[in-house]
Amino acid sequence: MVVLPALGHSDGRCKTLLKRSMRKSLSIVLLLCCTSSLFAQETLGPFRSISSVTGAAATRQDDEDVDWKEKFEKLELRLRELEDDFVTQGSELSDERDGAGEFAESTSSELAELSETVESLSESVSDVEDAIPGFATHGGKSLKSLQVFGRIHYAYFAFPDIDDGVAPLFGGNPQDSFGFRRIRIGVKGDVNDNMFYKIQTEFAGANNFQFRDIFVGFKNLPIFNTVIIGNHKRPYNLDQLNSSNDNVFLDRPFIGDAFNDNTRRLGISTSGHSDDLKYNWRSGIFNMENVQSSGSFSGDNYQLELASRFAATPWYDECSGGRGYLHLAVSNASRFPDGLGPNNLSEYSTIAESLSGNILNTGPLVGAESESLYGFETVFNYGPFQAVAEYTETFVDRFEPSGPNLNFHGGYIQASYFLTGEHHPWNRKLGTLGRVKPFENFFAVRDCNCKIARGKGAWEIAARYSYIDLNDEDIAAGSAESLTLGLNWYWNQNSRMQFNYINGDAEQAGVADGVYDIIGLQFEVFF
Repeated sequence: MVVLPALGHSDGRCKTLLKRSMRKSLSIVLLLCCTSSLFAQETLGPFRSISSVTGAAATRQDDEDVDWKEKFEKLELRLRELEDDFVTQGSELSDERDGAGEFAESTSSELAELSETVESLSESVSDVEDAIPGFATHGGKSLKSLQVFGRIHYAYFAFPDIDDGVAPLFGGNPQDSFGFRRIRIGVKGDVNDNMFYKIQTEFAGANNFQFRDIFVGFKNLPIFNTVIIGNHKRPYNLDQLNSSNDNVFLDRPFIGDAFNDNTRRLGISTSGHSDDLKYNWRSGIFNMENVQSSGSFSGDNYQLELASRFAATPWYDECSGGRGYLHLAVSNASRFPDGLGPNNLSEYSTIAESLSGNILNTGPLVGAESESLYGFETVFNYGPFQAVAEYTETFVDRFEPSGPNLNFHGGYIQASYFLTGEHHPWNRKLGTLGRVKPFENFFAVRDCNCKIARGKGAWEIAARYSYIDLNDEDIAAGSAESLTLGLNWYWNQNSRMQFNYINGDAEQAGVADGVYDIIGLQFEVFF
């Protein structure tokens, strides 16, 4: 604490003396090196030549030895002079160090005064917190990190062509609409020693405020790896597990809404992955009711759901940074609804892969005793090309007086290609899509020559075929299929524009049957 301030803040004379002494020392070393080198060459040289020279050469060598003796005496005299100078400069340097010590003591005193000032300011902050409790508080020593994140999705949907025969499924002629689809803000972070948390809220509903992810968790546990407690996603349906910021299409396919409506539920789950990231898994127990608006569940029958997913990445091209990979996964869910109670949660419905309302809906399935869901998914990515396929099937067992057992199913297949050469990264820890990073961000500015400089961003084209069948036995909720063409323009890693054209065909026996066209445009910013 004394030496460092003195070296960092002493006056120029101290530095000058130090440099001068170092130069003198270096001169001594160089002179010694040169002397020893020359002495070796001239001394050993005669001995090497004695065996091969004549007597005259030996006489000449004796004369040269006399000259070198005189040179050596002069060098020895110069070395003594340098030693005397070095001793004198060392004494002066010692005096300067004494002065530096006084400077260090002064600096330490100033630092002590500064510490007292900071402490007094801290006490002032505490006084303010006491005066206005609840408005100004600190997180405490156990809070290790806090990260703010969010997203803004602004969407426009138009219905240029709706058959009269299918209009009843849309509740009449659907109107064009535009507005905020998602406005989310949240915080997440770590808490000592291996805890973490996440809070995410949804404001797009204006007066209908909702929450999304709200949970606490533990990581690096010896057996259960990672444990999450709270409202979070159930582990099935790939497109539902993907973030809406990363999905290829503007809206999720039919099976996402029908079999995993709103995705998140109150529950507790455990997840993990192998050390080589080849396998990952997640399983948990959840309550079937969506409480994102109410915040709680009420009922004697808990209507629980046991869900799990096991995924593998048997091929992942490390050399290309993951531009090539193969993903496979299976999932299962066992649900136990209250099919005979007033709050029966056994129900399946889906929208037309847009902002429209439900076009297919089974209503509560009376007498539902248990449900079994099975899902299969695969992703193949090769550079800018990606193909995805998923199939989900569910079986509903009902009490005998209520009706026969039921079976519903659906799936989709899609392909996408980056015209600019990027690829969809893969998160091997979670078995989901990662964030696309354009090779070149989109921009348009004038340079110093008044010319426009541009960056094109990343461009992607995509196509998807999707279908669902909610007809079986005495339930005729209908079926639907659609073809979606998409164009995505990624401006940078945190924003993009999505355009979708949807051509669909839906029917419900005795109610409606026909085709429809939908155009969707969405602007997204996420951080």
